[in-house]
Amino acid sequence: MGPRARLWPVSADAEALASVISTRERPLVEGLKRWVEIPSVSTDPDRSDDVQRSAEFLRAYALACGMTTAEVWLTAGHPTVFAERIEDPALPTVLVYGHHDVQPVDPIEEWELAPFQALERDGLLLGRGTADDKGHILMHLEAVRGILEVRGRLPVNLKLIAEGEEEDGSEHFAATVQAHRDRLACDVAVISDTGMLAEEVPCLTVALRGMAYWEVRVRTSETDLHSGVYGGIVLNPITVLSEMLAGLHDQDGRVTVPGFYDRVLELSTEERQELAQVPFDELSFLKAVGATPSGEAGYTLMERRSTRPTLDICGVWGGYQGTGAKTVIPARAAAKLSSRLVPNQEAAEITSLVGDHLRRAAPPGVEVEFELIHDGRWVLTPTSHPAVDAAANAIAQVWGKPPVYIREGGSIPPVATIADELSVPCVLFGVGLPGDHIHAPNERVVLRQLFRGMQVLGRLWDLYAELGRAGLSSRPV
Repeated sequence: MGPRARLWPVSADAEALASVISTRERPLVEGLKRWVEIPSVSTDPDRSDDVQRSAEFLRAYALACGMTTAEVWLTAGHPTVFAERIEDPALPTVLVYGHHDVQPVDPIEEWELAPFQALERDGLLLGRGTADDKGHILMHLEAVRGILEVRGRLPVNLKLIAEGEEEDGSEHFAATVQAHRDRLACDVAVISDTGMLAEEVPCLTVALRGMAYWEVRVRTSETDLHSGVYGGIVLNPITVLSEMLAGLHDQDGRVTVPGFYDRVLELSTEERQELAQVPFDELSFLKAVGATPSGEAGYTLMERRSTRPTLDICGVWGGYQGTGAKTVIPARAAAKLSSRLVPNQEAAEITSLVGDHLRRAAPPGVEVEFELIHDGRWVLTPTSHPAVDAAANAIAQVWGKPPVYIREGGSIPPVATIADELSVPCVLFGVGLPGDHIHAPNERVVLRQLFRGMQVLGRLWDLYAELGRAGLSSRPV
């Protein structure tokens, strides 16, 4: 799929604007290198000061790029950064969302260089946060700087919100938006935390899966036991948990939890046909990460990764982990689980179903604890909305071809919060690639993707200005 029949005009100073925005490429890279050095890992309590430093870095960077206001908003967790530049209340107002926190770096020994020391080579920049999501935020800010250098003003009012807890479940984001609803008021939101299928396959994401993340803990005795004295006569919690987890899927890759699929909104025949037209090389996609194919039978890899619900084991532990031997049967074992949810699944119901299923799967006498860590709702964006149409045209102008509309398998709970709390359309524009190793060792960003992204933004704000507030608030056609 691509832009609809309407072709948008190119601004008169497009060439000059593109040229100046190009001069911001090296400053973007150097700024990103400095920001990567701040280890803003939101899930690590020992890194809370670093997340604060990251927020202060972004606040200063936003002001340097021409935002007239930039503030660090404290929350009950990690800080959020807000910045804005209001040119004229009559102009459309765009809210850009991103996050300045990053994932943990384990296993650190697999990194080519220290994860918080950026490595530039072969058109790539490696380092934690380069793609997810610091690079995207600086892509926006450096585009602002370029536009202001050419014109002295923006064609729209622009606001930025960058939270510090996206990688930790965005626990306090909804409260932050509710507390600052007036400051965040806008006509459209642009979410820059998504990606494309390949460098020459420009994409716009129109759907995100939701998520529920849990921890399950089992206990089979009051204390660790000597394996010589008690081996063979007591339940081993690691064995018990392994069997419980192994039973979550059948041989066809379907989740065995009763009721798990009851509310899933199945794709129509037309939607499956449309998705099949998206250029996607399944073998290359898996080869890029050295992975073995698996999943629910009866669906293509593209369908499984973007439109089907999942239930995955994200971590397992129990027993002795140190060097050498310790002949012990542990008392406890535990695991982390995550589920990607699709329309119309709801996290609360799936949490109840999965928890009940695991408790039933445990042998008599085994204590099972099941805890929800965080969750988020799925999102669908109308492809026919004028704001999406304009974004598709801006991408087409830069890439030289219309983008395809894709559904992304990942989850971004703040998107649903923004859409619900601010009652605005959300356009999902990101330039990350499948091989960027986000959440893994050697995270990287293809710099040309960021540079092209800046050029898209230089055009997109003009198109939104042409639409005006009335056009952006109109219903999809």
